[in-house]
Amino acid sequence: MRFHHAESMTPFENLVPLAQDAEAHGYAGYMIPDSLIYPESTDAKYSYTEDGGREFLENKPFIESFILATAIGASTTTLEMTTNVVKLPVRPPLYSAKLAASVAAITNNRFNFGVGLSVWEEDYAVMGVDFAKRGKRFDECLEIVRGLTNGGYYSFKGEFYDIASVKLNPVPSKPLPILIGGHSDAALKRAAKHDGWLCAGGTFEQTQPLLEKLAAYRAELGTQNKPYRIFTTAMGSMLGVDDVRRLADAGVTDIAIAFRNLYAVEEDRQPLDDKKADLRRFADAVIAKFK
Repeated sequence: MRFHHAESMTPFENLVPLAQDAEAHGYAGYMIPDSLIYPESTDAKYSYTEDGGREFLENKPFIESFILATAIGASTTTLEMTTNVVKLPVRPPLYSAKLAASVAAITNNRFNFGVGLSVWEEDYAVMGVDFAKRGKRFDECLEIVRGLTNGGYYSFKGEFYDIASVKLNPVPSKPLPILIGGHSDAALKRAAKHDGWLCAGGTFEQTQPLLEKLAAYRAELGTQNKPYRIFTTAMGSMLGVDDVRRLADAGVTDIAIAFRNLYAVEEDRQPLDDKKADLRRFADAVIAKFK
């Protein structure tokens, strides 16, 4: 089992020091959040809050995902950076591929490209992208990112994108891991096709049926025997050694550990030293048991 630190919507000055401390105490990686804008008004509902509210996002700092991954990568030596998740269809896929390839290359293959859809129609509008058919657009983006980051000349012609034969340089020396976030059937089917799934968390009883669906889709696609990562998020204060073993037995390979409610509306005022103490306590109590 690999453990990652999940901290976001905190003063951005905390992020690099926390990543360095996580690396020093045996964490395998750091989760990189993504958010483009905060619209003044929206009719959309957020999938992972009980009431669909988005107020927890207002006035919270989000460093652009690729920039934060680069900053953390340059400040550490072994830590993986996993975006959770970049809203891929609202961005130009060739440019996303260039950014992802560059981060992965410059950090010596320590970058996992976690991607998903955006629920906010406003994200699409401000980026000049049609909200309709966003799932099909997402699939084309995934093909383009995969093709371009593999190296060599690549061309693509689809419903939304037409790319002449081009290549990127540099590209990572290993295939870029593409992980899919989301709990819908469509998200699970996409995840089964690629390199891993990012689960937003929840109880074991909530997660297990999703794991079973994912396993069935992987069997249908014949991808069940390839290397694969399954991430879930958990509160460090509620996760013990037996819980980790139960998740591992169910197929989870990576756990992102949070130490506070990331959906809290109030500003995060926890001192940095207290955050570091949380990291160390969990490392001593749980991570040490899996080395």
